[in-house]
Amino acid sequence: MNKVLLILALTLSLVAETLTLSGSVISDNQKMITSRFMGFVTNVYVSEGEQVKKNQILYTIDSREIDSATRQSELSLQMYQNQYTNLKLNLDRYKRLLQKDMVSKYEVENLELAALNLQDMISIAKARLQEVQNQYKYLNVKAPNNGVIVAKNIKVGEMAMPGMPAIVLSDLSELKISAEIPESNLALISHGKKVIIEIPSLKLKAIGKVSAIIPNSNPMTHTFKIKVSFKTNSKSIYPGMYATISIN
Repeated sequence: MNKVLLILALTLSLVAETLTLSGSVISDNQKMITSRFMGFVTNVYVSEGEQVKKNQILYTIDSREIDSATRQSELSLQMYQNQYTNLKLNLDRYKRLLQKDMVSKYEVENLELAALNLQDMISIAKARLQEVQNQYKYLNVKAPNNGVIVAKNIKVGEMAMPGMPAIVLSDLSELKISAEIPESNLALISHGKKVIIEIPSLKLKAIGKVSAIIPNSNPMTHTFKIKVSFKTNSKSIYPGMYATISIN
């Protein structure tokens, strides 16, 4: 009888020393995908919940803005090239006249200087045209890494705006569990501490490690956010799943 009571007392003691926190699975590499340029959406190739590969095209926008910039750059380049051609003809003529002492050396030097300036302008215009033409590749907005589409905020025909998140992509290879721990229990954890994580819906249980303690308490609940990293071979874990963290 005494042995039973002793075992019961030890069991209760062990239970009392285990802190269980409720949390959820998160992606520690979640990206807000946006377009670099403003334009109407011409195609959307993905839907919410779809898994995508790195460099897969997510959506495309029209090229009117870049087309306009390209035409302006081409016109500027053509103008400088025409000016240089005319100036070069005039410079050659002045050089011949200089040999006959019909113009001054000063006039020829001024034309030579103007020709050099136009050559610089042509080089700048060519670089600008190349820069604008390189922007066509950004009309196809691609996935920066493998992941799953967790939100899609664009439709064909809508205006894509730079800086406005169009698609939210979560990387499923960098999943963690986020939870809040009471301030009074903060001393129980430290960076690198091993804990037990569980995802009840999958009947999954594994060893995790405290990877982050966010030093910013919630003034309403006096809790701190923590993140726990874990490894598993399961491919059925998704951000938002309910999980628990058990801390001894």
